[in-house]
Amino acid sequence: MTHTAVLLCGHGSRDPEGISEFEIAAEGLRHRLQEYDFATGYLEFTRPTISESLQYLASRGATRILAIPGMLFAAGHVKNDLPREISKFIAVTPNIDVRLGRELAVDAKLLQAASERVAAAINDTRIPRSETLLVVVGRGTGDPDANSNITKIAGVLSKRMCLGDATVAFSGIAHPRVDAALLEAARRGFRRIVIFPYLLFTGMLVKRIYAQTDAVADLYPETEFVKALYLRDHEAVLGAFCDRVAELRGGDDRDQHRRRHQLAW
Repeated sequence: MTHTAVLLCGHGSRDPEGISEFEIAAEGLRHRLQEYDFATGYLEFTRPTISESLQYLASRGATRILAIPGMLFAAGHVKNDLPREISKFIAVTPNIDVRLGRELAVDAKLLQAASERVAAAINDTRIPRSETLLVVVGRGTGDPDANSNITKIAGVLSKRMCLGDATVAFSGIAHPRVDAALLEAARRGFRRIVIFPYLLFTGMLVKRIYAQTDAVADLYPETEFVKALYLRDHEAVLGAFCDRVAELRGGDDRDQHRRRHQLAW
């Protein structure tokens, strides 16, 4: 019989709080996937590594491992780093079927989580939504597709939530950078500016984004600056991870159907 396990693959962080939040989300996912053996692994900064966790699941009898990227977009980590780690493992353990799932991407459940994070930040009705500007902050990568997704998300959230407008910023590599985007946003005359880090977990990036927000807020005391919570372990985020597992298991069902069809012929 095939024994299937799930590996939630994290980027890793030098910030212990970021790792703690990742593990909290992983525990929530573990409860949702109790029919599978389950582990977490990290690409860098933190242990266990992806390789160590693959070996751990194999030692517990897994013959198929569903590797789920704990990442938002298909930038370098999903396109290059994770496949490389998995290929190394397969090279020495070819009898184990390792399948890499999709990143979370621009997903309906992620948009639901984002909407609720922003809504929680602007539940004060003293300032109407029409006078609120949303700044969605992405990590920023060298991958133009990943960066353009932040712009799409900002547009969807602005329209869905009936906000005055939305703009984007990036914490690194891509432009505009957070400080420049916030200064430009403050000059536009909105009564309230909501900063929403479209990131999964805390770490140096989130803390830097919030610190930059405080610095610009000090320069524009007439404008209300609100810091929305990032995605973290929102129920819809955990649901999106479960969907990625189901997608990989759906391949099993299709393969089984195809084999039955071939036998019938």
